[in-house]
Amino acid sequence: MSELANAIADLKEDEVRKIVQDRLSSGADPMSIVDECRRGMDIIGQRYKDKEYFLGELIMSGEIFKEAMAAIEPKLKAGQAGKTLARMVLGTAKGDIHNIGKDIAATLLRAAGFEIYDLGTDVAPEAFVSKLQETGASILGISGMLTPSFESMKQTVQALEAAGLREKVKVIIGGGIVTEMVRKYVGADAFTDDAPEGVDLCRKLAGAVV
Repeated sequence: MSELANAIADLKEDEVRKIVQDRLSSGADPMSIVDECRRGMDIIGQRYKDKEYFLGELIMSGEIFKEAMAAIEPKLKAGQAGKTLARMVLGTAKGDIHNIGKDIAATLLRAAGFEIYDLGTDVAPEAFVSKLQETGASILGISGMLTPSFESMKQTVQALEAAGLREKVKVIIGGGIVTEMVRKYVGADAFTDDAPEGVDLCRKLAGAVV
């Protein structure tokens, strides 16, 4: 495990900040830094599962992770140019407060040229619909790491249909436990359990709605 991943896993905020800045200054690939941060968060998740960490540590790790992503994102964007690919509303489904995967996806999508409206976690179906109506976004991304979130995802797609938006909006769902079977149940257009793959899928969806 890398020095950065271990620093994140051990909640060493100052050390994480220094390593990220040093890596960026030395010209390291920003995506490799994102991957190391993600691996550090994977360790956090395992320690939480093993009851070595509790809610306080989870909250702290989330803040450390966000700070690292904020430093990395400008470097990711520097490698991109051109017009906005599409506007996209993003959030974690109602009943779920997991945000690490969503935050990684948001960072990579912005770097790829998407205009992202991130609604955060525990987002109700009507909130997704309202933001889509407000922004005119053509893609909706819903994240979920808990089985109960699948029902909320399905209700969100149904809410899009009721609002007359389903034909105008492509829906992608994501999360470590999302499968093709879940995609069909929800009624989404695509699914992923990998943020970089999600960016590629969103590019395809953007092409389908432009």
